[in-house]
Order: sequence, then C-alpha cells, then structure tokens
Amino acid sequence: MSDNAVLRLREQRLARSTRPFLARGSRAIRCQTCLLPTRNCICATREIHQAASRFCLVMFDTEPMKPSNTGRLIADVLPDTQAFLWSRTETDPALLEAIADPERQAYVVFPASFATPPRQVFTDVPAGSKPPLFIMLDGTWNEARKMFRKSPYLDNLPVFSLDVSASSGYILREASRPELHCTVEVAAALLEKAGDVDASAGLSRHFTHFRTQYLAGKPHHPVHQLTAKNEESL
Repeated sequence: MSDNAVLRLREQRLARSTRPFLARGSRAIRCQTCLLPTRNCICATREIHQAASRFCLVMFDTEPMKPSNTGRLIADVLPDTQAFLWSRTETDPALLEAIADPERQAYVVFPASFATPPRQVFTDVPAGSKPPLFIMLDGTWNEARKMFRKSPYLDNLPVFSLDVSASSGYILREASRPELHCTVEVAAALLEKAGDVDASAGLSRHFTHFRTQYLAGKPHHPVHQLTAKNEESL
C-alpha cells in the first residue's frame, strides 16, 4: 500500500466500523491501494509530483471508503496531502495544527456565494503570499455545505472560490447540480492557479486514467465493453 493519507484514513474508518462497508461493486476483487478491480489497477502508472501548494482534505464520514472518491487521487500524486475525518463535535488536533501552520496561508475552497461579509474571498493566489494550504471539504454537495456551516474553526479563514466554467468530466456519480466538479478536478484547477503547472497536469492525467479504468470495471458500461473487445482481439 502506498503512503497515502486518504488510505490511512480509510483504514482508521474501517477499524471503527461496526458493520462491513458495502460500496457499489463490493463483490469485485479490488486492489487495496487504488480500490479498482485488480484487472483495472492503475498503481503502476501513478506519478509523484512536488508542488508549492498543499491540500488538506476534510472528509465526510464514509467518503474515504468509497472506490469512486477522487480525493484519494490527490494524495496519490502529491505525497504532502493531509486528510482528516470531519466531526461536528470533535476536531482532530492535527487538523487545527495544519490550519495554523505559520509557513502557509490557509484557504477554504468553496463558492464565493456562501461567504458572508466581511469574510475575504480570493479567486487568485496573491503575489508574494505564503504558499497556499487549500482546505477541501470532501463529500456530496449537501455534506460539503454542512461541513462549511458547522466547522467553527474554518470561520475565520478566507474562502478561495474557483470559476470552473467547463463541464465536469467526472460521471462516476451523479452530481446534484450540473456545474459541480469532483474534488480532483477542483484540485487540478487550484494547482494551475497557484503556478504548480506540472503537478496540475500530472493530477489531471491520473484522474483521466482512473476514470477510464473505473468505468471499464462496470460490466454494462460502453468503456468496459470496448476494453473487453480490445482484449479479445489481442
């Protein structure tokens, strides 16, 4: 298993679970690192990149255990990524320490429309500022809104808002709103904004490959049927 903050969080969440977690496709024999069916494993193609930016994932309940979760892809590519389970009543001291890092400027990544004055909103990393710590609320849209509203330790941090005009290429889960993008797509856009262009491109490649192999593991999806046909012709 790779040294991945989300995978470590997954192990912790599984250890405290009182019953087995059954995701869609739970009967498949999966690689325990990329969580894809073993025949679709992407571990051999994983690229490691360094970036001035850092990500802190605050994940809702079972999110680290879902094979479709894309926050894990950020931790695949950027080894400095941090991940924590969200709790309304108990906050991990290590999360508070990460937010208070004097060497970094922390931002909560969220739409500007949810930031009420006088809260600062940024759409670009200011020139000459400290390297950013992008705090990403990883869950469904409703879960992310709940985390945003009910995490007092985030209230005094500026919001970083992205205008991602292109439609999402996620398609692994149905989004509640067409303009919503998955966690890894937002992270790639943030890296580009912050000047970490190589890391952004590497993360986008990793996501594209993951998405293709994820869909190839679904028996009734066209990607799977095309993959199977190509394998038969070899």
